[in-house]
Amino acid sequence: MNNPDPVALYQRILDHLTDAVLVFDPGYRLIYINVAGEMLLAVSSRQVLGTSAKELFFLYDQNIERDLKRTLQQGESLTKRNLALGLPSQAITVNFTITPMLEQDKPVAALVQIEQVDRHLRISMEEQLLAQQNAARMLLRGLAHEIKNPLGGLRGAAQLLDRELVEEELREYTKIIMDESDRLQLLIDRMLEPNKPPRKSRLNIHQVLERVRQLVQVEAPPSVVIERDYDPSIPLVNGDNDQLIQAILNIVRNAAQAVGQKGHILIRTRIHRQVTIGHRRNPMAVKIDIIDDGPGIKPELLGQIFYPMVTGRADGTGLGLSIAQSLINQHGGLVECSSSPGNTVFSIFLPLEKEHE
Repeated sequence: MNNPDPVALYQRILDHLTDAVLVFDPGYRLIYINVAGEMLLAVSSRQVLGTSAKELFFLYDQNIERDLKRTLQQGESLTKRNLALGLPSQAITVNFTITPMLEQDKPVAALVQIEQVDRHLRISMEEQLLAQQNAARMLLRGLAHEIKNPLGGLRGAAQLLDRELVEEELREYTKIIMDESDRLQLLIDRMLEPNKPPRKSRLNIHQVLERVRQLVQVEAPPSVVIERDYDPSIPLVNGDNDQLIQAILNIVRNAAQAVGQKGHILIRTRIHRQVTIGHRRNPMAVKIDIIDDGPGIKPELLGQIFYPMVTGRADGTGLGLSIAQSLINQHGGLVECSSSPGNTVFSIFLPLEKEHE
């Protein structure tokens, strides 16, 4: 980089920070916000520049203008930790630092730095989730191969015995053995399926979601409503069309089964910036939320739902979410879940290529 424009360089530095940075003038009006700040507050700079601090923030039991006034009048830095920042969509926990910007030893603006504490917890949980998923996948793959060989011998022996038996009543038993062997073979094939490498191409994620929505809408009762809230500005994603359909279909089907005979499901897409998945930080990622108003997932199951054979339904196999997580992992992404009665959210993160930055 030869003789970079200092202003452009500082702009790029600020936009690559993971913490939100905002600057307020002496009238407590916003004059600058970086990309992390836009993502944190779910706004665009064009919307909020010139907005007063009181309008911009919803702080529980805190007075943002009082703190800005103290910094601007006395030139003191101020730090508050573990504040509950109430946003229109959710409440988050942050560390809040206000620093005076000086000219000739006089404060002329207040720089606000917001560090989201929840984010660090989320990254730690993601790393743990990925490690658990990899360990479970390796164990399952080894177990499936160990079962597959004797299972083939068992079915072959039952088939030979079936040919020797004359009495139809006895052949019913060999037929049960063969049918159950086939069922177990199908189950094992489903366990091993996510290990196939994806065949990626450029695709429109909304076409994938519409295909899934149509499939589930046909299966679900008419009183189950599936709505969508898509961001049309999302660029093409590099992915395997069939694998993404399978992964998202497993999650949306789960949502439809959770709401039962009557309920509401929302499929929503948004762009997120500076998303950390595992050890990799992605400048841009697509976030797909599948939200249902069913009874929710039991707290004791919530941390285990992506494990194979774990299910909250009596007729479930416990493979749908495990396969979905594996397929999304192969695309460099991750599936997360949060749940409370009436509001279960599965969030799929798919990183975008660097050309979309």
